[in-house]
Amino acid sequence: MSALPWLGTLRQWHWLSSALCLAGMLLFAITGITLNHAAQIEAKPTITSHHAELPAELQATLQADMPSTGIPLALRQWLQAELPVQLDGRTAEWSDSELYIGLPRPGGDAWLSLDIQTGELEYERTDRGWIAYLNDLHKGRNTGAAWSWFIDIFAGLCVVFSLSGLLLLKRYASNRPTTWPMLGLGLVLPVLLALLFIH
Repeated sequence: MSALPWLGTLRQWHWLSSALCLAGMLLFAITGITLNHAAQIEAKPTITSHHAELPAELQATLQADMPSTGIPLALRQWLQAELPVQLDGRTAEWSDSELYIGLPRPGGDAWLSLDIQTGELEYERTDRGWIAYLNDLHKGRNTGAAWSWFIDIFAGLCVVFSLSGLLLLKRYASNRPTTWPMLGLGLVLPVLLALLFIH
């Protein structure tokens, strides 16, 4: 009888972690397949570009006090109003009188270039589609801090799910004779594949 409360707690950990992991496990399983067959999945990138002129008043202000790092507030506000971008946390690269900002993102890329002397703004965005977007989520590529935290927490929940499942298997293995052979196969098969076929 003393084992029953422990067993109930174990089941609760297992079902709670499985419920919390469900969406993430489906995402990572499906994108594992798409990543494994990335060469066979044809992607047709869509490129959009935008050109604009820096307002004369803002241009004169920047020419009078040329920045060497960062993005002045007035320039940041104008760029974000002119383009579909968020510049918080982005690195600004200044060379002579030109500003360049790389804007990588999941499933694509973007960049902007601004010449302070001529006032010419050039912006280009590349979109590689939903599969590329989901693949980049899988890899954590250009996804930011919030998604990075999600991946870490999700991985921890997967560990809880797997270990609680293992303990439940141990608890009921005596009534299911194929439990340990199947578990052994799950452990040995990837090791054999790696040793025999990956060089």
